Amino acid sequence: MEFITNNMAQTLMVLGVLALIVEVAVLGMSTFILLFLGISLFATGLMMNFALLDDSLTTALWSNTLITAACAFLLWKPLKRMQENVDAKTVNSDFAELDFVLDDDVDERGLTIYLYSGISWKLKSKQPLPAGTHVRVTKKEVGVMWVEAI
Repeated sequence: MEFITNNMAQTLMVLGVLALIVEVAVLGMSTFILLFLGISLFATGLMMNFALLDDSLTTALWSNTLITAACAFLLWKPLKRMQENVDAKTVNSDFAELDFVLDDDVDERGLTIYLYSGISWKLKSKQPLPAGTHVRVTKKEVGVMWVEAI
């Protein structure tokens, strides 16, 4: 404990950086709590390092409380809006070039199963396709391949 009180500024900055690393790397910016706390700890340590604040536990506690609350108040809505911006573009993968001949009839119900890469995929199509039709995968969903006739 004596080491921490003798090196309060450095300890707070290290804890702040650790909190930021955990928030970004482990939690993927999903909670923001450690982000606000990390900013607060680092800022308090920096102010103590430049002698703008007293090196005491009481000062560290109050400073962190106020800075964390201010960060939460100022940054919550912009960060929440940033999280809600989701890019809806589809990602092309090795399925994009996959084409094959149907063994069974395919329709929108997805009752036909196709074995590819050791996985059983449901096949769906916007228009009914008879067995023997040469098809290409146009869209992928979890466990489902959407196909169309070539």
